Amino acid sequence: MPENEQLSALDATFLELEQSDDSALMHIGGALVFEPLPGGGTPTIGQVREHLEQRLDLLPRYRQKLDLPRTGGLSWPSWENDERFEIEAHVRHATLSRPGDEREFLEWISDFYSHRLDRSRPLWEMVLLDGLIGGRWALVCKTHHCLVDGVGSVDATDLLLDAEPAPHELPAPHPPPVSASVEALPGWLPHLPAPVGLLADAGLAAARGGAHALMHPRDALECSRAVIELIVRDEVISAPRSSLNVPIGATRRIATVHVTLQQLKDVRAALGGTVNDVVLCAATSALRELLLARGEDPPHQGLRAMVPVSIRSVQGGGEAGNQVSSLFVDLPVAEADLLRRYERVSASAQQRKASGQARAASQLTGLAELAPPVLHAGLARSLYGKRLFNVTITNVPGSPSRLYAFGAPMVDVIPIVPLAAEHSLAIAIVSYAGGMTFGIYADRTTTPDLDVLRDGIVTSLLELAELTHLTSTAR
Repeated sequence: MPENEQLSALDATFLELEQSDDSALMHIGGALVFEPLPGGGTPTIGQVREHLEQRLDLLPRYRQKLDLPRTGGLSWPSWENDERFEIEAHVRHATLSRPGDEREFLEWISDFYSHRLDRSRPLWEMVLLDGLIGGRWALVCKTHHCLVDGVGSVDATDLLLDAEPAPHELPAPHPPPVSASVEALPGWLPHLPAPVGLLADAGLAAARGGAHALMHPRDALECSRAVIELIVRDEVISAPRSSLNVPIGATRRIATVHVTLQQLKDVRAALGGTVNDVVLCAATSALRELLLARGEDPPHQGLRAMVPVSIRSVQGGGEAGNQVSSLFVDLPVAEADLLRRYERVSASAQQRKASGQARAASQLTGLAELAPPVLHAGLARSLYGKRLFNVTITNVPGSPSRLYAFGAPMVDVIPIVPLAAEHSLAIAIVSYAGGMTFGIYADRTTTPDLDVLRDGIVTSLLELAELTHLTSTAR
C-alpha cells in the first residue's frame, strides 16, 4: 500500500467524530477466545509477535501512521511509514485476575475498549490475554475505524487464524492488491468472522459516489432525489427522544448472550422472515423491557435502529470490500404482543430494503465527501447524530466452520461496535461455527442496568422458541 496516501473523507469521519466529543471512541474489533493449545497451556507473547510479524506484510497499513494526528484545514491527513515501528508496542501480554471467569473477562475487555488509540503510532493494538478459566486464552484486538480499508476488512487477529488445526506453510509475504477481497488473499487465510468487516467498508462506495456526482451532474440529480426522500423520512421526521440518547462518558461495559444459530433458524422457519428479523425482534423486545424498567413509555412510533447492510451487486463487479450502507429500521417497542412485534419488525426491515434506502444512505455519505476538510466535521456528526437513529444493531455472518490459532480451536467471538456521541448502547451479533454471540456494548455511566437488556434478549429468544413450538403444533 503506497506511502503518503491521503485519507478519504469517509475514513476521516471517524477521526472527526472522536475530535468533536470526548465520549466517542471510534475503534472497532473483537475478542477471540480459544481452548488451550493441543499440548496444554497458551502461546507465549514471543510466539504471537513472531507469527504475526511474519504475516503483517499482508496488511501494510498496520505499519503506517498518520502524518497529522487531527483533521481539519484544507487537506486530509495522509498515511506514512512508521520508521520506528515495533511489534512490541502493538502486541502485548496480560493475565486475568483469578478466577478468570466470564465476569472478570468481560470487565477486562470493557476496560480495554474504554481507552483511545495513540494517534502518533499505527492505529491498532492486540493483547494476548491468558488466565481465563479452564486454561482458555484470548486475542483481543482494537483497530481504529479509519484504518480498516476496502481490502476485505481483514485485521491483525485474522492473520493468526487458520482453517485447520495444523497451520499451513506460509507463502512469501506480499501485500494484496488494492482491488482484492478477502477471497483473493492467499489460500491459508480463511473467510473470517471478524466484526470489523461489515462496519467499516462503506468507504469506497461512498467515495466513488461523491466523485461520480462531480463528473455526472445528471446522475447526481437523480441521486439527490433519493437522498431528499431519505432526509425527509429520517431526518426531518427524526428518531424519537429516548434515555438511550443522552450525553455519555468514555468508559464502556460489555455483556454477552450466546445461542445456537439453529435456534434462530427454527424461529425463522416457523414464523417467516429472515434470521436477521429474529435478531432484530429479540433486540426490540429487550429494548422494550429496558425502557419499561426505567419507567419510560416506549415511543409509539418505535425506536429507530441503524442496521448496516451489504449493497454489493450479485456479480460484485470486482469492487473491493463488502460494500456496506445502512438501513434505518423502526423497532416497534410499544407493541405488547410478541407475534405482532415480530411481524412488524419483519415488515419494517423488508420495506426498508425494498425502498432502496440503503443506496440513498450510501449516496448521502457520498455527497458528504464533496465537503472540504474544514467543513466536513459538521456533516460527519450529522451522519451519526441522535436525530437519525437511536441505536446500532448489526448482524455479522462469520465462518460456519471452526477456526484455529496455534492449533487451538476458537470457541467464541465477542464483537465490538463503536458508540457515537449521545448513543449509549449498540448491539452486534456474530455467527460462528453454528453459534451466535450477541455483544452488547454500552456506556457504563448511563447504562448501569445493562443486565436488564441482556436478560431481555434471553427471555425474548425463549419466548420466540415457545411461539415457534406452538405455531408448529397448530399446523
